[in-house]
Amino acid sequence: MRLLICLFLVGVLFCVCSQPALAKNEIYINLWDRTLKVQDKGKVIKTYRINPDAQNIRAIKQYRIGPGTKDTPTPVGIFTIVVKKKNWYNGFGSRWMQLSVPWGTFGIHGTNKPYSIGGYVSEGCIRMYDQQVEELYELVDIGTKVTIDGPLTGHPDVTYRVLVCGSRGALVKLVQHHLQAAGFYKGECNGIFDQLTEKAVVLYQKQQKLPVTAQIHYEDLLRMGIIE
Repeated sequence: MRLLICLFLVGVLFCVCSQPALAKNEIYINLWDRTLKVQDKGKVIKTYRINPDAQNIRAIKQYRIGPGTKDTPTPVGIFTIVVKKKNWYNGFGSRWMQLSVPWGTFGIHGTNKPYSIGGYVSEGCIRMYDQQVEELYELVDIGTKVTIDGPLTGHPDVTYRVLVCGSRGALVKLVQHHLQAAGFYKGECNGIFDQLTEKAVVLYQKQQKLPVTAQIHYEDLLRMGIIE
């Protein structure tokens, strides 16, 4: 009996110890002012932002970041870091932290074009100066939560996009969630406008007596309540 109890306790300890440690820090990115903050239980540790000369510097370092352009916007949503690499690929600087975005490969990384940082310049990733992304790299782990806040389109100058089969992004994911809640979509809400999503859009447009385009236009987004 004692042997069985010992084996049971060893098994429990193994299961507990083998679980990956929960990431303590979190990252919050604001696309409107191009700010990246590292937080621990809501307390800001580091802030990487567009204006390094702002007043309230004190213990918080402030740097610039460069998110996506109008045509290649940064994804909006809540993700986690799934990959960390040093010197991952040419042009991506000295550090790479890939995010769990289901509709594409996006990450936080350095750059060989430091002059481009400060505007909406990337293909959807978050660019940083190499020295600063190296510092960030040491503050986060695999599993770190990354919240990217901003306009649904990923760029403040774009109010909405016409979504067609093949479109990808946070706006597509919102549409999928709406169609799923209405009973038209049975697939995964992954931000990828595939044929299953297209069929659900057609059913929704017929039911709502909207023009049946198999696409999502401004009127469809209004009817869904996604935009006002």
